[in-house]
Amino acid sequence: MALLLRVVISPKEARRLKLSEVPESVDQLVDVIKERLELQGDFLVQFEDPDFGNALCNLTTMSELPAEHAVLHIVWDSDSSSLNQCIGSVSSLDTASVHSGDIRSSWTDSIQTNLRHVTQWPSPFPIPKLSYDVELQLRKGNETYEKSKKGLDVTREIKMEILDKIAQAIFEIKSYPEKDELESVASSLVLKYPCLKEPGSITGYEGWKTSIKYKLGNFRSKLRHAGCNEVDVNSKRKGGTEDNSPFTLKRPRRGEVNHVPDYPQHHSDFTLEEERLHLVEEMKKKKRDQTLIQHKMELTFSLRRKEIVEGQPMVSEVQERWPALFSCEQISQEFCRITSKDLLESFRGSLDIYVPLLLRLYRARKGAFGQKMEDVLDALDEKTSDILTHRKTAALRGLPIFVQDDTSKFFLQCSASDTEEQGIRDATVAILSVHEDDDALNAVNVAVVLEGAIILQDLPDLCTAFAYLFGLLYTMNIDYPKEMFYTFEAVQCIFFDLGSRCSQRIRSLRTKLQL
Repeated sequence: MALLLRVVISPKEARRLKLSEVPESVDQLVDVIKERLELQGDFLVQFEDPDFGNALCNLTTMSELPAEHAVLHIVWDSDSSSLNQCIGSVSSLDTASVHSGDIRSSWTDSIQTNLRHVTQWPSPFPIPKLSYDVELQLRKGNETYEKSKKGLDVTREIKMEILDKIAQAIFEIKSYPEKDELESVASSLVLKYPCLKEPGSITGYEGWKTSIKYKLGNFRSKLRHAGCNEVDVNSKRKGGTEDNSPFTLKRPRRGEVNHVPDYPQHHSDFTLEEERLHLVEEMKKKKRDQTLIQHKMELTFSLRRKEIVEGQPMVSEVQERWPALFSCEQISQEFCRITSKDLLESFRGSLDIYVPLLLRLYRARKGAFGQKMEDVLDALDEKTSDILTHRKTAALRGLPIFVQDDTSKFFLQCSASDTEEQGIRDATVAILSVHEDDDALNAVNVAVVLEGAIILQDLPDLCTAFAYLFGLLYTMNIDYPKEMFYTFEAVQCIFFDLGSRCSQRIRSLRTKLQL
């Protein structure tokens, strides 16, 4: 006998399910629901009982269901967690579908749980708490080491427990740590547990450093098989690609805190795509609900990052699929989601600190940089109003000259009577200043250009445009242009303090600014 079911997965999601045969037990029904609706995780099934005015009752036997059709409610086990952080259990991934139409604070909390918030590598690295028996053995080992300097005989069980917990703790902060960061972990381990020092080793932890490195690699492999987005984008696809292009790693390289996060709990490609379509429709309205847009942009962040990092689409393609992303507000929000830093506040705060220092450097060494630096400083000296803004502009215009970048294709200018195409022809990453025909000094419009198209315009000044352009490079996962590489690296490492590595040229600049 056939059975027609209405399965309520959440307050905003219900599915229609038709069974050709009635399952013999509730457990079999649960298995069928999981398979047909692609749900994972533990849940309880309740049904609307017509004998009690359709009040909900727990389903214990199939005979309790009304004949031919029934309404079921899924009650999720609060202890059944998804792998949306890719940490903890690597054997379960809860991707139950949920469609969110309204905005709830609890959903916002759920969205945030799969994002990292640590921007700097901790020093010293906090060694996580181990199992009670291992902690006990290490404490005894430390006591023995203090008396006799004899290290602990590390068994396989002890070593596996230590490496497992450390690998998880590292991944909570960073998926692909640098060599010096791994060394800091190994150093902290033997500092907390001296009994683990390796005899004959100069540092006492070289072996632990190597073991942690390989254990973290194995941990990422497990997460990849479990469906973790951040490591899955770096897996080599079998069979190659259509254009036979070489495989390139898509790991975070510029201090990204949330590079490719996993989907929020109870969401999948299907449900997040539905949310994206709702977002597109909202953007078509004249009167938009900004609160709704903000919520849906947060909800779909993981899907958007996966598309951008893995697919590397053109800017125009992203504009078509994610029109809300290209507003000033959302560029700032997206940058914050990726780096956990406020775009404008951090940039302006750094300008307040470094502009006087940069200008002092420029004046002290202007002879070494020729006429270009002279022109920047002379233009500043001629200003008699709004001096603070002009000082910031001069500092930014002089930075690429100081680090020996080429600004010929970056700082673009055109008159108001020129066509848009004339000003941005062949420009991939640039800032365009539009001037009145009879006034080449004061810009009436400042715009951000990517891939030959204006993305933002009518910005108040060059500093604001530079900040939004920097945010867009992170948002779109675009490499720094070769001609301006050191300028953007200086902004990243000095202004925003993102990433643990930088070139010798930028390290030298940072040292000069600290003198």
